[in-house]
Amino acid sequence: MHEPSAPDETSRLHCTYRLQLLPHLDFAGARRLVPYLRRLGVSHLYVAPSMQARHGSTHGYDVVDPTRVSEELGGEEELRKLAEAGLGLILDFVPNHMAASDSENPFWEDPLTRAKFFDVEWRTGWVRRFFDIGDLAGVRQEDPEVFEATHAKLIELVRDGVVDGVRIDHVDGLANPARYLERLREAGIERVWVEKILEHGEPLRDWTVEGTTGYEFANDVTALFVDEAARAPLTELYGDFTGETRAFAEIAGAAKLDQARTTFRPEVEWLRNSLGDVEPDCDLAEALASHRVYRTYADPDAGLVDGLDRSAVAEARLPRLLADILLLEERGHDAFVIRFQQTTPPVLAKGVEDTAFYRYSRLLCLNEVGGDPDRFSLAVDAFHAAVAERLRRHPHQLLTTQTHDTKRSGDVRARISALSWFPDEWASCVADWSALADRHRRGRGPDREEEYLIYQTIVGAWPIDANRLGEYLVKAMREGKVNSNWIEPDTSWEEDVLAFARAILADDRLLASFVPFAERVAAAGDRISLAQTLLKLTSPGVPDIYQGDELLSLNLVDPDNRRPVDWARRAQLLEHPTRESAKQTLIVRALELRRRHADAFATEYAPLDAGDAVCAFHRGDDVVAAVPLRADAEFDPPEGFADVLPEGLGARLLVRRGS
Repeated sequence: MHEPSAPDETSRLHCTYRLQLLPHLDFAGARRLVPYLRRLGVSHLYVAPSMQARHGSTHGYDVVDPTRVSEELGGEEELRKLAEAGLGLILDFVPNHMAASDSENPFWEDPLTRAKFFDVEWRTGWVRRFFDIGDLAGVRQEDPEVFEATHAKLIELVRDGVVDGVRIDHVDGLANPARYLERLREAGIERVWVEKILEHGEPLRDWTVEGTTGYEFANDVTALFVDEAARAPLTELYGDFTGETRAFAEIAGAAKLDQARTTFRPEVEWLRNSLGDVEPDCDLAEALASHRVYRTYADPDAGLVDGLDRSAVAEARLPRLLADILLLEERGHDAFVIRFQQTTPPVLAKGVEDTAFYRYSRLLCLNEVGGDPDRFSLAVDAFHAAVAERLRRHPHQLLTTQTHDTKRSGDVRARISALSWFPDEWASCVADWSALADRHRRGRGPDREEEYLIYQTIVGAWPIDANRLGEYLVKAMREGKVNSNWIEPDTSWEEDVLAFARAILADDRLLASFVPFAERVAAAGDRISLAQTLLKLTSPGVPDIYQGDELLSLNLVDPDNRRPVDWARRAQLLEHPTRESAKQTLIVRALELRRRHADAFATEYAPLDAGDAVCAFHRGDDVVAAVPLRADAEFDPPEGFADVLPEGLGARLLVRRGS
């Protein structure tokens, strides 16, 4: 057995770097990247699920045997070598579900073992699914024996010092997340982050965790750079162009209800049957869809319901009997309560993130996991308040601008945010492009919603080729479920839309109008991106960098964001910086400063009043970070401070002279 290496200056957690393993990168490949990542300033690798997944998996979330480290990635010996390479290791772990495979999953083969380990309805053999994926079966982690069997290897790796922290995938799928997280702590796993989607204004429960994986920060830092003054003109433009005048909440509500009545009809039927002779006096699909937050956490075993649960149920406006059951005031329906709470998250996720976000495109940078497009922007004071609360409750929460699940990279969102800086010009361009593109319509599609999405996508990800754009548009149309879908795709409609998009990219006359504007947006968006990166690196919490995002990263939703990364180019630019490596340079200098002033960055944050158009703050007495939120914003640095960043970035990182 390999012994973990002695701790060094990087053992203190100050920045994670997310690596997607498979199919392009295994443990040995990740180990070869460690010298580069250490020079970048990273302290911890944050790797995708690494337990044995089913054969041919491209992501690792379809685990078949959590008692073994993935052989495809190199096996346990290579994982232990990776942990010795000089960076801490944070492991993405999947407790909620496993792939249902007779030939690969040892817990699935035997019917008796299957019944113990998985949420199987014994009368019908129906299994609790992961979202709408029928061959990913829900695991009964509430059973102590199941927990012990499925976590033994993870616990061993933590106790041996191989794994320094754990990210828990889809914690809301578990029967009792709070008790599950307590068991992790009891087993010696103390550094835990949860994938938990919090709606705007919803606090994280008092769980034994470091915090979430950081979607709240991603949404806050995006909205911070959206100009509130553009709300009215962009809403008017969107309504005039597409004919859509409803608020996003109305569209999302309809999409959630549709998903509850179709995709999750088996879950609704199970819930109805579990009530027996009790008549809930409501449509259970409507009840599931009525929740604004992902789920409630009433604990039938302990008889506990907190104030947040009561508020969530009240906000859903459920009939009295159903509300009493969910709030444990009407007892005798524990199985129903648990399963209802496990079902609202997939209904919300599939209804909002995987449907409504593709039906409503007023400003696409706001259509992000955990985001609310009805919240158009965020004031500086509100940003500071959220930061102060995070420092008080979860000072080690991850801060991210891009993950493997985000709808767009931080850089694409930044460029789309910049459209709010010149809404009138954007409106004029959209009208001109639509008129020029009209001759490229050859069939039924695209409709006006799809056309508006196309223009924002091209601007946000420019330059983009027809293949990448086409793959994204197919996914967007099928997720939106208006003119096509995954079950019965309308390939004729899809081809009409793709032909339209290809024609736009090949139209010299249209591009003559498009390219100058796209370049202007890119310049503004890239400054926003650098500013957002600086906020991520200097705000309370632990900054997380997604693979390759130290250079310009114009990724769209997966699988676009899983494309191979040019590591050699990044290593070269680290040694010989150019204008292309502005973000990389910022990361290196900010992380070096973070290490040098570790105590201040861990405990001290003080907003600095610089007006409504600048976000600025102190970290201790010796460091100031400041970013302009608008193109014409200016910031006068305090006396005695010098900028450690190159000129022209817009973002300012100031250090007291002599410190």
